[in-house]
Amino acid sequence: MIYEWREYRIVPGRMPAMKERFRNTTNTFFEKHGIKIVGYWESEIGGETSSLYYMVAWRDLAHREQAWSAFASDPEWIKARAESEKDGPIVAGIHNMILKPTDFSPMQ
Repeated sequence: MIYEWREYRIVPGRMPAMKERFRNTTNTFFEKHGIKIVGYWESEIGGETSSLYYMVAWRDLAHREQAWSAFASDPEWIKARAESEKDGPIVAGIHNMILKPTDFSPMQ
């Protein structure tokens, strides 16, 4: 198992739209395409308070590539994303890392 840590830096004032999109739309498409969410976080102390953080679990890099590709090209997702941005862009930037647990990590 590998993990992907993603940080979405949100356009000022658009965090409610970002949360709405994940809560009511994105999660459905993630499930459809086999994208397993470990969790979502916001920074309470330290970090960027204008960012949404989340972690995805993958079997391997091939699984990641296949699932992200299917998700990104899904016509229904493309339409839903466009609708969620009718009042302007939501995401200012994305930062991600692929993480491999150490042999002593409780999370394998």
